Amino acid sequence: MLLELPVVTLLSDFGLKDPYVAEMKAVVLSICPEATLVDISHEIKKFDVRMGAFVLASAAPHFPSGSVHVAVVDPGVGTSRRPITIETKRSFYVGPDNGLLVLSARKEGIRRAYHITNRRYMLPKISRTFHGRDVFSCAAAYLAKGVLPSEFGPEIHDYAVPEFAKPQLEGAKLLGEILYIDGFGNVITNISAGDLEKLDVSEGRFLQVKIGDKTLKLRFCSAYGEVPVGSPLAVIGGSDFLELSVNQGSAAKKFNVKAGDAVQVSPISER
Repeated sequence: MLLELPVVTLLSDFGLKDPYVAEMKAVVLSICPEATLVDISHEIKKFDVRMGAFVLASAAPHFPSGSVHVAVVDPGVGTSRRPITIETKRSFYVGPDNGLLVLSARKEGIRRAYHITNRRYMLPKISRTFHGRDVFSCAAAYLAKGVLPSEFGPEIHDYAVPEFAKPQLEGAKLLGEILYIDGFGNVITNISAGDLEKLDVSEGRFLQVKIGDKTLKLRFCSAYGEVPVGSPLAVIGGSDFLELSVNQGSAAKKFNVKAGDAVQVSPISER
């Protein structure tokens, strides 16, 4: 699965004012100078694991198979939370064991996960506050050079799976939550196209969506323009998740909702 010219992506909540991102890139290139580095985003809201997980899951599928993804949104840095690497059917992930990696990794099919403990694949001096540079970037670089994930430490099976990574099917209802609100005001849920298939929902039908204190009847469309300007709809967005949207408007403002709010979706019988 290793790429001839390895790709290493980086995602964090570090921003670009400080030297932290450059330090991570410097470590990767010092170990694996042939790596191509790609920034997914460094503007994740501070400490917002849910937002980081969504952005990572949206971008990762479009990189070549064999890419290494480093993600650092790590409010528990320096505590007992584990540094991990996850091998999927098409990629490698490196980051904290706080659920950040799992949404994306599960979409690709997790093969194995490992606790990073082998000091050989870390910097000689490890800061308690900057594992992104001293642990994660090192591990990513060695993965890009072809080191097997099993070399990094023991295999684990109890990695953190956050609630936002596992919507629930209860009868004819899907129970989920809002993952993210994009710059257009689209309300992106954690309910995937595959989840909706379990309800046998086809485009053109109507969904009952309970969100906050509101119960909505939304047409399930294939494009925003299938409803009049200013009208709400439901659609599978570019990240393969169900979106609640308003054609040329902001669903987040219209419905007054935020990331983390619960969502319940069920089909409306056609009679």
